[in-house]
Amino acid sequence: MQQFDILIVGGGMAGATAALAINKLDANYKIAVVEAFTPKSNVHPSFDDRSIALAHQSVDYLARLGLFKAQWPFAQPIKQVNVSDRGHFGKTQINHQDHHCDALGYVVEVNPYGAFLHQQLIDAGVSLFCPANVAKLTLCQSHVDVTLNDEQQLRAKLLVVADGAYSPTRDLLNLSFNGSAYEQGALIANVEVQGGHSGKAFERFTEHGPMALLPMSENRYSLVWCMPQAQLEQYKHMPAEQFIAELHDAFGYRAGLFTQVGMRASYPLVLGRVDKIVSHRSIVIGNAAHAIHPIAGQGFNLGVRDIQCLVALLASADKEALGEYVFTRKYEQSRQQDINTVMTLTDSLVRLFSNSSRLMALGRSCGLFAMALSSRLKAPLAKQLMGHVSKGNIE
Repeated sequence: MQQFDILIVGGGMAGATAALAINKLDANYKIAVVEAFTPKSNVHPSFDDRSIALAHQSVDYLARLGLFKAQWPFAQPIKQVNVSDRGHFGKTQINHQDHHCDALGYVVEVNPYGAFLHQQLIDAGVSLFCPANVAKLTLCQSHVDVTLNDEQQLRAKLLVVADGAYSPTRDLLNLSFNGSAYEQGALIANVEVQGGHSGKAFERFTEHGPMALLPMSENRYSLVWCMPQAQLEQYKHMPAEQFIAELHDAFGYRAGLFTQVGMRASYPLVLGRVDKIVSHRSIVIGNAAHAIHPIAGQGFNLGVRDIQCLVALLASADKEALGEYVFTRKYEQSRQQDINTVMTLTDSLVRLFSNSSRLMALGRSCGLFAMALSSRLKAPLAKQLMGHVSKGNIE
């Protein structure tokens, strides 16, 4: 039986970041990470690399941990966010200069960033079980026992579940995930734009669902296009020229002329959360804990704040109390408000801008127009996009 203080199941973005943040806090913690997939080594940039948006607050936190560098070739700053409502006059802009920062956030390509985090785990001396899966969990009063699929046995005072939206470990803890599917699905692809993007991001609401363009390296945008499920397969397999024409029809030319589209994929959109983000000597973080609409790029940033909260609690906790009820209960109470706020905000935006009522459309346009005229009215939206929100027990 191998003994650890903290065992993290899932070595992807959230799990690896959590392990490295805890190790940075106190290198004397014995940390293990169990990850099912071995990341590709020597990752070469690809036109089709998927990306995530890091809010300003997340970037600041990760940079302090040595887990983010603005100079990376696979990181691109967001200098401006443009919000508009198709067919209506309302629109607004959020600019980095107005908030006295170099960027509102960054777009980071997942493959090279994941490979970087994996190497950091190795360099930090974190015990890494990869590839491996959890086959059995046994909850005991003072610890959690874990049996892996290769029959290795691990014991820890605290279990951190970070193995994604379809978490099998969550099921082993008998934690239910309560979710409701949107009528929309998301089509994702990278598109090349003629003349570059100048760090501009776009959030455009249409009658069929929101669409977002996030700036990437090499004159690319990461496209997230939400649309009714019935249309997804059609748009995924449409000839590239026709797809670009349809994209321009829905989006216009405000981002420039699209010249190339890469591989297209899709996934269903769900609003949901685990019924409890804690169990006996266990906490659930990241996508394993909550699923939200990608409308405002808040998903991974919400997970980063989960990690910040956990690390802040570890900083003030007695090591002997690690994983006890008081510890897990404090985590649950600390994260409740932020998770509730983000889930409510994203869901409300989807429903507000998907409403075809003329009166509602007029209200939306007036609201966006007012934001364009008043920085005070725009401030709450900007703060949420940048991640500067109330996060509970976080430094």
